[in-house]
Amino acid sequence: MASLPQAYVPAVLVDTDGLPEETWLEYRRKGIGGSDAAAILGVSPFATARDLYYDKLNLVGYEDRESNWVAKKVGHLLEDLVAEIFHVKTGYRIYQIKKMFYHPLHSFMLADIDYFIDLPNGKRAILEIKTTHYQAKDHWWRDGEEVVPINYEVQGRHYMCVMNVDEVFFCCLYSNSENDVIIRHIVRDMAYEHELIALEEDFWTNHVQSRIPPPYTEDGELILDSVRNHFGPANPDAPEVELSLPLASSVIRFIELQAQKKQIDAQSKALENEMKRIQGRIVAEMGRSCTAVCSVGDESYTITYNPVRKATINKEGLTRLQAQHPDIYEEYVTVSESRRFYVKRPQENAA
Repeated sequence: MASLPQAYVPAVLVDTDGLPEETWLEYRRKGIGGSDAAAILGVSPFATARDLYYDKLNLVGYEDRESNWVAKKVGHLLEDLVAEIFHVKTGYRIYQIKKMFYHPLHSFMLADIDYFIDLPNGKRAILEIKTTHYQAKDHWWRDGEEVVPINYEVQGRHYMCVMNVDEVFFCCLYSNSENDVIIRHIVRDMAYEHELIALEEDFWTNHVQSRIPPPYTEDGELILDSVRNHFGPANPDAPEVELSLPLASSVIRFIELQAQKKQIDAQSKALENEMKRIQGRIVAEMGRSCTAVCSVGDESYTITYNPVRKATINKEGLTRLQAQHPDIYEEYVTVSESRRFYVKRPQENAA
């Protein structure tokens, strides 16, 4: 891998001020952005490397699959506010440069930076703005230690590499108060950076430019989502597929795991039944009360059994709705598709 002078300067790919979103997306497909890097390293909670490959070739986009579009929109709308909170909290001068940059040697590495920071020592740092909900703020701690979620850390390290900057700050708002922010800071790690460059270069050269899809190595749910997104609904008339030898061998492993899970599920069911028996005896003593208390040794416990009510419609009601009000049914009822995966054992030969 070629080395760079210590004082290299990133190049500008395009001025993004006022750039239409579709045009901006076209420029992003010319390389790998910071938010793409986590998928390449297999640590993205949102996308596989295959999803990213499809997106770069403009075959299937994955960013629009964000189910909580409101959260995504709110995050975008709050970006300037969170940046202002960071400025108030730290006193650092922050500013934007509305350009998309690329690495002067590894031109496939792109960077579109939220904000830059002027540090008191005269150096420049990067500020990444994030928003999350209250329940997800724990992702910024691990075993009591302050951390940056791994997918954001990869993003920050990608940006430091492209921009030749030594520090990245993250400011994450998780509620509606200026005190409900998390501020984190990471510094450049050149060994990590060299590995990151190598992995991104392999993805760009040996997959995107060669038009060879990367293998699936991520968690199962991400892979299944990716497959559904790429291939669409099932086709019962499609021809039978002969599995490749590596996958055919993995079928045996699947059956072994299935048997192990069955044993564990049986143990779990026994524990669950025992818990239900204890719960039933306690609830019987509580009657219509929603709260009970007890003491065991020096410990005191409070048991609650509160009602939870929600509106639902059962299958029979849904059938009546379709029959009596088909216009309302068509407008409000959606039909989703799921597929059942099943491995059938070969039948024993008849004697």
